[in-house]
Amino acid sequence: MSAPQPPDVEQSGARQLAFEFEASPRYGDDDFLVAPSNAAAHAMISCWPNWPDPVLVLVGDPGAGKSHLAAIWARRSRAVLARPLAVRADAALGEFYGRNILVDDIDQVADEQGLFHLFNLVQESRASMLLTTSQPPELLGVRLPDLLSRLRRAPRVEIGTPDDDLIRAVLVKLFVDRQLVVEASVIDYLAARIDRSLDVARALVRALDEEALMEGRRIGRGMAARLLGRLELDDLSSRDSD
Repeated sequence: MSAPQPPDVEQSGARQLAFEFEASPRYGDDDFLVAPSNAAAHAMISCWPNWPDPVLVLVGDPGAGKSHLAAIWARRSRAVLARPLAVRADAALGEFYGRNILVDDIDQVADEQGLFHLFNLVQESRASMLLTTSQPPELLGVRLPDLLSRLRRAPRVEIGTPDDDLIRAVLVKLFVDRQLVVEASVIDYLAARIDRSLDVARALVRALDEEALMEGRRIGRGMAARLLGRLELDDLSSRDSD
């Protein structure tokens, strides 16, 4: 059954472009922009601890905002992070007893018995657990019947694909956060040419900021077009080398 680790968690028509840069997403409460695609998920996270069940499954595509919502919940609930690869039946899972638990990206959990043990710990200690996943539980290929039953029974909320308005709003906020002045026409140009992914939007804004610093110019449509064109060529080259 990996998304980037959310911060602030206690440790234990046009061609669509997709690309990756190192980025430092901001996962504050005020940084999350509520839109029709994520309103239901945001509302469920916000209503904790008044969940209908101790365990909540948060489903969404990569870049849809799962890790951001998970970080918000983790701060509010003082949750401890259970890393997917550390969720094992032979590990010291007892340390999680009585603690609220976040397992970000259960797609990466290899030991199903370990995840089942966490369900039992949460139930016994009357704590809460948030599980995030890019696929509905029934599509994860879970083989342990008891675990699959628990996953199916847990309440589920989904984050939809960000729509054009949300992508534009995110781009505007990311530019403002970096104190960059960008015309609305440039925002529209970019929003029409990138994947509907918040991670992609963050990476793009960071790349444009770096480009503007190197050129000593404001970000305009020409700069945006050159950067997107270069990224498209890099993407095609990487595909040819695969």
